[in-house]
Amino acid sequence: MKNQLRFNPFTDRLSRDIRNELSSALALSLKEGSEKPVMTVAQQFLATEPAEIYVAYINERLHRYRKAIESISGKIDDPFLRSFMLWDLELFFEMHEVLEHDWYHATGETKLLLQALIRAAGVYIKLECDLQPQASKIAAKALPVLEAQHDTLAAYFPPERLIGALKSKSLTPPKLLTGY
Repeated sequence: MKNQLRFNPFTDRLSRDIRNELSSALALSLKEGSEKPVMTVAQQFLATEPAEIYVAYINERLHRYRKAIESISGKIDDPFLRSFMLWDLELFFEMHEVLEHDWYHATGETKLLLQALIRAAGVYIKLECDLQPQASKIAAKALPVLEAQHDTLAAYFPPERLIGALKSKSLTPPKLLTGY
């Protein structure tokens, strides 16, 4: 049986490099309000003529990144709202990358909630690569804070969507802002 190549940043260096560099470029693109940073990174990887799985990942990410840049750049300063918009685009690693910058400068309950949201995104990052035991451990760390911050989350979306999905170990990430 032929060994099938799979995009997996946990086991494949090129997958990890593409994911990490594109994600960092998205953070910059959101800040600048320009697609240029993500397009530059994408073109650098595409110029190496990688296997189709990498091309497909890059193109799929660019599609979602355009939506994120259009919806967020210059319009949304609230780090929570930004992160929930990225979540609904299923840009979990990118959400982690963007929130991490806000987390560094936060304090108190805000810092704890940002960390819990980073962990919640981490659950779905792990699940994308079939790492259920690791996802469960991360969810267990995120849930107490998310439950304690129920009222803060309720200002954006019904918190049960996220809390329930993490508790039930749902493989399908809930839409937070855009419905069920």
